[in-house]
Amino acid sequence: MKIAIIYDVIRWEEKDLVRAIRELGHTPILLHVTSFFLDPNSKPPEIDVAINRCVSHSRAVASAIFYEEKGIPVVNSAYTLIVTGDKLYTTMKLISHNIPTPRTLFAFTKDTAIKAAEKIGYPVVVKPLIGSWGRLIAKAYDRDTLESIIEHREYMQNPQYKIHYIQEYVNKPGRDLRIFAIGNEVPLGIYRVSQYWKTNTALGGKAVCTELNDEIVELTLKAAKAVGGGVLGVDIFEDPKRGYLVDEVNGVTEYRNTVRVCGKDVSKMIVNYVVEVAKK
Repeated sequence: MKIAIIYDVIRWEEKDLVRAIRELGHTPILLHVTSFFLDPNSKPPEIDVAINRCVSHSRAVASAIFYEEKGIPVVNSAYTLIVTGDKLYTTMKLISHNIPTPRTLFAFTKDTAIKAAEKIGYPVVVKPLIGSWGRLIAKAYDRDTLESIIEHREYMQNPQYKIHYIQEYVNKPGRDLRIFAIGNEVPLGIYRVSQYWKTNTALGGKAVCTELNDEIVELTLKAAKAVGGGVLGVDIFEDPKRGYLVDEVNGVTEYRNTVRVCGKDVSKMIVNYVVEVAKK
């Protein structure tokens, strides 16, 4: 089977997927989307299925749409990438499927953002709708801090920063969970441990392999289904009173550190899954 990898930046994961595709007896086709243009009137490419690994959200969505409309199954789908790439959309999908999440409000002006924060109670976390690796996420301890954060964002050119995603600050036990869903399976997950309130491994959080209980597996599958399914990284908080809360779902998730600490071949799991997708 010819399996394409759609990418814009080559990382460890993309290289390891090439290895897994070859070891499982398939042919990898590398599609570096910034190296060529896409012609809507062209013939469908000679590939059976594609794995979308673009770091850029806009490139991921655009390329997924293009290849899907050419009749090529793409993992993750354009729909899943659109939902998971937008924190507002993700939150709405999770809540509509009765999945527990941190208290979150949306606002379109500085004044209504302040009112939202006052309703939640300080401290609050302000997030951009689109972004990863913990970038541009800020914690506001009080109204003065929040006003400074919002004022700064409202002068940024990107209109996305003028939609204010205001979330309660969850007092985590120095860690959170990144759990992986691959189709209907939840094969592994990690704790991301840090003394800092942001636990992203990109910001220095330590990956520690975790055992999965039935509640985590069920919650992860529900969250994955809510956003369209596929290969997903589900971020879960442990709240001391409410238990597990799903914070975000990642549509192009990195897993190098997970492989390192858990010792499982995630790339082969992904390849086996996309082969089954192609057969449907």
